[in-house]
This record gives sequence, C-alpha cells and structure tokens, in this order.
Amino acid sequence: MSTPRRKFLSWLGASSALAASASVFKSESLEAQPAQPAQANKWDVSWTDRLKGKYKAVFDCPETGEGAAMFRACIWRDQHKEVYGTPQAETSPVLVVRHAAMALIMDDEYWRRFGIGDAEKMIDPATDNGYAKNPIRAGDPKATGAFARYNLTDFMADGGIVLACNLAFRSVVSKYQRTDKLSAADARKVALEHMVPGVIMQPSGIFAVLRAQEVGCNYVVAS
Repeated sequence: MSTPRRKFLSWLGASSALAASASVFKSESLEAQPAQPAQANKWDVSWTDRLKGKYKAVFDCPETGEGAAMFRACIWRDQHKEVYGTPQAETSPVLVVRHAAMALIMDDEYWRRFGIGDAEKMIDPATDNGYAKNPIRAGDPKATGAFARYNLTDFMADGGIVLACNLAFRSVVSKYQRTDKLSAADARKVALEHMVPGVIMQPSGIFAVLRAQEVGCNYVVAS
C-alpha cells in the first residue's frame, strides 16, 4: 500500500469517509453519440441526460479496491477545479460498479450481516478489524477536510452518477437466497431494499461503461 493511501486510510478512520488510492488515469473516449430512446421502461437510462458538464469521465470499478474508484471519481472533479478553476457543474463523473465490487453499493446492514469488511479485507484503521459498515456509503456529519464528501451519498448529491451491474448483482441476491431460503424473486426484492438509494441499476456494467463513453465520457480504470 502506498504512503498516500496509508494517510488516507488514517483520515478515514477518524472521519468515516473512504479508503482509496490517489492515482488518476485518463484515456480517450469514444466520439459522443446522441441519446437513444429506450424501447422499454425496465431500465432507467435517463442518467445520460444529466451529463451536462463540459468535462465527462466514467470510472470503471470491477473490484472493491478499498473504495479507490470512489476516491478517484471525486478527486478528478476536485483537481479539475484546483488546476483550472472549473466549476463543479462543468464536470460530470460517472461511477460504474460491476463484477466483484457490488458490496460497495450496499448498505451498512448488508455489510454487517455478511461480514463484508473481513471478506474483502477492508480494514478499519480505527479498530484494525474489517469494516462493520460500508465505508463509502456516507460520510461522518462531523468530518471536515478534503475527503469529507468522498462518499456515495454526497457524490450523488453533488451531481455524480452511480450505476450498478445487474448481472453482477446476482451475487448479492444469492446471499439472501441461500441464507434466508428465499425464492430468487423474493431474494432480489430484499437485496434491492439494501442497495444504497440513488444507485441506478443497468443491464450490465459493460453496457453502462460503453453507454457513458458513447455520450462523451473519457474512460478510467478506477479500482
């Protein structure tokens, strides 16, 4: 673990924000494509209409990675302001959570019940044990400083978009199905109740990443 990440984890333990890395990568996006009308109401793709910023980026998060993807999405926005004086409204970050990272979009009860902190080896510096709650779900109301709003709740409140992979979400559903002896449909209903409010489910993470690129987002591997 790099020195910057150690410092950030220490700050996280004191303020309940998130653990992350400070590296930011940038790649060329696909040429922006016009929005397409959805053929059914099953999937909410209206998030593309909210990408109003002059600068757009999609942060691909296939692994939990100590919450690094959340950190990178937030710091890209903040550093754009620091370097160029860019107003926040002119930066449009999209975070796509997929593959093995689905725990990051789940609430604290899910983390406690299934021991996610220990399973993912995400260690709370304050206790030296696995996190008992999702460390990137929300910030500590008493927290101050640069990383105070580096969490899903504040990120979305500030205009960031968080998308989730429906295919990978099956891993979450299966936990409830096995543990509570539920049907697949009932287990999915319970799982959705424990998803962080504001996260938008998409057919797959790949669909979400490519759709974001089609509407002008530069691509970043963020885990």
